[in-house]
Amino acid sequence: MLEPVNQNPEQIARDQIDKRLLAAGWLVQDKSSLNPNAALGVAVREYPTDTGPADYVLFVDGRAVGVVEAKPDSWGERLTTVEEQSSGYASAKLKWVSNAEPLPFLYESTAVVTRFTDGRDPSPRSREVFTFHRPDTLKAWRNDPLSLRAGLQQLPDLNTDNLRDCQIKAITKLEASLQLGKPRALVQMATGSGKTFTAITQIYRLLKHAGARRILFLVDTKNLGEQAEGEFMAYLPNDDNRKFTELYNVQRLTSPSMAGDTQVVISTIQRMYATLKGEPLDEAAEDQHPEDQQWRRREPLPVVYNPKLPPETFDVVVIDECHRSIYNLWRQVIEYFDAFLIGLTATPDARTYGFFQQNVVSEYTHENAIADKVNVGNEVFLIETEISQAGGKLQAQQLIEKRERQTRARRWETQEDEAAYAATQLDRSIVAPDQIRTVIQTFRDQWPAIFPGRKELPKTLIFAKTDSHADDIIQMVRTEFGERNDFCRKITNGAKNPKSTLSAFRNEYYPRIAVTVDMIATGTDVKPLECLIFMRDVKSRNYFEQMKGRGTRVVDADALKKVSPSALAKTHYVIIDAVGVTKSLKTASQPLDSKPSISFKDLAYGLMMGDRSEETVSSLASRLSRLDTKLDATDQAQIAELAGRPLAGIIRDLFDAIDADKVEADAKAAGHPEPDDAAMNTAREARIKHAANLFTGPLINLIDTIRRDHEQTIDHDSKDKLLRAEWAGDVTENAKQITSDFAAYLNDNRDKVAALTIYFNTPARRSQVTFAMVKDVLHRLTTDQPRLAPLTVWRAYAHLDGYKGDTPAGDLTALVALIRRVTGLDPTLTRHSDRVRRNFQNWILKRHSGAGEKFTKDQMDWLHMIRDHLATSFIIERDDLDMAPFDGKGGMGQMYALFGEGMEAVMTEMNEALSA
Repeated sequence: MLEPVNQNPEQIARDQIDKRLLAAGWLVQDKSSLNPNAALGVAVREYPTDTGPADYVLFVDGRAVGVVEAKPDSWGERLTTVEEQSSGYASAKLKWVSNAEPLPFLYESTAVVTRFTDGRDPSPRSREVFTFHRPDTLKAWRNDPLSLRAGLQQLPDLNTDNLRDCQIKAITKLEASLQLGKPRALVQMATGSGKTFTAITQIYRLLKHAGARRILFLVDTKNLGEQAEGEFMAYLPNDDNRKFTELYNVQRLTSPSMAGDTQVVISTIQRMYATLKGEPLDEAAEDQHPEDQQWRRREPLPVVYNPKLPPETFDVVVIDECHRSIYNLWRQVIEYFDAFLIGLTATPDARTYGFFQQNVVSEYTHENAIADKVNVGNEVFLIETEISQAGGKLQAQQLIEKRERQTRARRWETQEDEAAYAATQLDRSIVAPDQIRTVIQTFRDQWPAIFPGRKELPKTLIFAKTDSHADDIIQMVRTEFGERNDFCRKITNGAKNPKSTLSAFRNEYYPRIAVTVDMIATGTDVKPLECLIFMRDVKSRNYFEQMKGRGTRVVDADALKKVSPSALAKTHYVIIDAVGVTKSLKTASQPLDSKPSISFKDLAYGLMMGDRSEETVSSLASRLSRLDTKLDATDQAQIAELAGRPLAGIIRDLFDAIDADKVEADAKAAGHPEPDDAAMNTAREARIKHAANLFTGPLINLIDTIRRDHEQTIDHDSKDKLLRAEWAGDVTENAKQITSDFAAYLNDNRDKVAALTIYFNTPARRSQVTFAMVKDVLHRLTTDQPRLAPLTVWRAYAHLDGYKGDTPAGDLTALVALIRRVTGLDPTLTRHSDRVRRNFQNWILKRHSGAGEKFTKDQMDWLHMIRDHLATSFIIERDDLDMAPFDGKGGMGQMYALFGEGMEAVMTEMNEALSA
């Protein structure tokens, strides 16, 4: 029997390189079989040059275009040192070939790593590529005198029409980064500041001016893909009167097929992964964030070369909401393509900065966006109840209800002993209907004061803990508000027709309230949204910022009035904090349970069948850890008997498997004093495998049965008590800041605005302040300082002055009262209508107590109309008599009939007396 021939490492590498070249469409030949016209692309081994044989010379259409320098795998960490060698062969004189210019395309490759340099670039620099480019790609590049990187140097100046300052800055700095050849760039722009519009503007410039052929716009949910497609369709460039989609072909992938003439492809990362793998895609997977995806195969296979979608398919990949989709398995999809990577996010974290190599070309924060009036700020209103703060008690010997979460099947049993429950158990293992009722009742009673002057409830989004919790909230909202089904709807991935409900929430009067768990917590625009109610706590700082971002969107007054007719403008949004979410400690890291929407059973089966991701391990450990605290001795014994060890030990193994210190110690013990990524991954895989080996179908089913047996207990008996319902923070300090800022604004504009000039400089002339003059003050104020909306400032003064009366009916009358308060005409807050009525009464008493003629009943009726007019319009003039309500009573002619020549004097006297 012949012994196998031992190949040297370099020959092994060359065999693998041959396979990779063949996969990429190249015909590989020995120089003895030389025929460069045998195929479109031919790679010739050991091709002779005047400096020695090149490992491979690449021919396209019979013409030499590039070289490959092959090295064994051990050269991977020093492959860049080979660049001088490959460059020498590219510049050398090839035998039998008249090559006056150096060959433009250079590769250095092992069996594992390939680096590529494009000699057409202005500053040729090697980059790592997934594999060799296809012959037709190099043919197209050879025929184009400019590479993409060369084309980037010729970008014209940016036309800044219709662009915000933050968008101009982002595009300018991004193009500077691209021109330097930096492979990755992060655009951080606050929610609502126009990230997608910015990206489309950049894409348009790359296609039109830089020679980009095709660009991938990558999203992580189908909903975001549909939104992006709509924005591409609506985009109108500054320098063309045709829309983007009339100039370039845009395709949103809904199948594996991609049109060859498409310039922009929109795809979910889930679909792109499936397309690369040549696998069917579960449509439901596109509705979930990537970190929530579950695997139904034994092991999630890595991305491999796909000749139908080679790495050079895209020149640029734009990754929307990149803080969610650049990790773990999904990272392979992004790094497969030989393309510039541009990330878009409002909330980057340390991992995001790391992935994009700290190359942050735009940092436009929420605070910047508020200052620029791109976003609106928020106010926080706290609702604290006794049960939500301290939990409650189940009374002994009471008949209590048990409810299965999913089926809602009910049963009743007697509570043997008194049992306390914590606030953290609410709406999970314990449901206290009166706690939900108290929060909803408080909101129902308080919203008119929170949003003064509004006739309909502003659009409101409630964040619930689970689908079960969401259902309980919806039923309570409908009951307590006494409203129809359409008034309050659920918008979650599991709800029926979530898209149509979401569309109605955006664009129609109903629903007024939407309840969600996670579907519209991030990335989904509902611009008219003015109120967020948190009935769940959030520990992740990024996730909390994303959830808050649903309320920050600016909307124009007409669009807001379409769904909320009594609204004047969206000046801010309000967070109703019913769980302490604004005060709880936030972490920048992801929560342990990063897959809350995946069932326990699916997580456990996924681990058993080969899912080795840290997210699955940590989520499963977190679930089991919570369950462990609830189980009695019988449950614990059943699990220990079937598993061969206690549940606590299983949990510890899971946590240890992702403990970086323990994994590193294992790697060092295995002979790696300085463990690299490969050694760490091997050690981690061994620990996860050890933990996973305990999981079997019977054990998973037992734990799931025990978990489900721990039904929700419905505490019908405990009566909740409202502890606090007020604005958050130090209310007095907040009020002082608002009033101080308002007074400063009036003083800064006292000589610029007519009404303010009168009130500050010549207050005796205040009877000359017209309705139009007050409207001018309001317009300037809400434009310059939207957070100082009159009704907001009114609340601040009301707190400081101890004012207990009614809130003004509208902004104009509130503004007049506030101006008088600032200028000292009123020492404390006084409603304009109250002052007018009081001054009217004093004026009449003064007139009637003198020797002059008293007013008749008909005259008094007319004077009452003028009084009511002055309560809202500040001054009465002759022209007003031809409008309502005077025109219905005879107008100017009737007033002249009643008062004769004294008509003008009466109006002047009332203007002066009632404005005092």
